[in-house]
Amino acid sequence: MPRRSSGSLPGKAEVKPDLAKLRFIEVTKETRADFENLFEAPGGPKYCWCTAWRHLRSREHVQNDEMKRAMMALIEAGTPVGILAELEGKTVGWCSVAPRETYRKLSQQQDDSETGVWSIVCFYVPRALRGDGFASALLDAAIDHAFARGADTIEAYPVDEASPSYRFMGFRDMFVARGFHETGMAGSRRHVMRLER
Repeated sequence: MPRRSSGSLPGKAEVKPDLAKLRFIEVTKETRADFENLFEAPGGPKYCWCTAWRHLRSREHVQNDEMKRAMMALIEAGTPVGILAELEGKTVGWCSVAPRETYRKLSQQQDDSETGVWSIVCFYVPRALRGDGFASALLDAAIDHAFARGADTIEAYPVDEASPSYRFMGFRDMFVARGFHETGMAGSRRHVMRLER
């Protein structure tokens, strides 16, 4: 039986995905079902609903359904939360990119009087599709999306590839390659990096 490559679509043997066919869409009330389906799929991040950096009434003993409700309320209110990647009609990835003020404090050096800052805080690509440039394609699309929506500055908080935690925030080298510059640290692992228009 042929082995499936790490970058193949489920059910297709040894087929390298064509990144040129990736399409990116904003999560809105109209596309919310695609977001839900990605997060609720086997292996999906339904344990967090991308609320780790979002404002919640309480962070103590929050159940998955409460996190989902909080995220759905943001989407219903029209709050930007991020973008989805689609390939051949299937939702295959997510990047949390939104105005920085829609998140809780992301670093100690954060100046909350600053305006026009968007933050990139999370990437999700199913395990079967990792390693073929999906995260980089998501990052490129997130940058384009933020600037198109009025960002003056994009801030991110990636880690080094050897980091044992916060890997969902992306890797530092990926951001350096796109012109982000480091402005400090958030904790001991997360680099605060910025890109200006």
